[in-house]
Amino acid sequence: MIAKEDLERMYLKEGASMMEIAKKLDCSPKSVQYWMTKYGIDRRSIGDAIYLMNNRNGDPFSIQPIDTVEKGELFGLGVGLYWGEGTKKNKHSVLLGNTDPELINTFIKFLVELFGVSKERLRFSLQIFTDIDPIEALNFWTERLQVSSSQFTKSVITISGSLGTYRQKSQYGVATLYFHNKKLRDIIVGLLPS
Repeated sequence: MIAKEDLERMYLKEGASMMEIAKKLDCSPKSVQYWMTKYGIDRRSIGDAIYLMNNRNGDPFSIQPIDTVEKGELFGLGVGLYWGEGTKKNKHSVLLGNTDPELINTFIKFLVELFGVSKERLRFSLQIFTDIDPIEALNFWTERLQVSSSQFTKSVITISGSLGTYRQKSQYGVATLYFHNKKLRDIIVGLLPS
């Protein structure tokens, strides 16, 4: 027999998996599952279990109170930027891309100041044309965003086409910011108008 208090402590408070509990108690996972069902302890979804496994120390962000006018303005800007420029289809990450470094810097400020995201945990990618120097583009973005080149993945290079107005605006390509966190992605998407 496994005590209800032990299961609640290990599974709900400590976030241990059923397999980890079974190892600690020297019993089978089926036995843990049986007693959890018997006590009416709800099991985590697979998504929640994976999230917990990858974030053992808690969420890599913390929602800050919006207690000043400046924070309120930043909140509105960040939500608006994600509504207009963010990727809503990706279910696992916060993604926002643009050719304007100030726009991306504003969104970085939104994530760092209002959600406690560590700037060092942000990742970026570049999409550039074949007639853009990849090193020059990377240097431009790392300098303007004040991030390390190690935070960038390999650039995606597209064959240059016409020299229209869009090409003029994307002299250094399109930078996309990534923060791989489903929970934060769901929070931000939940703030968007439906």
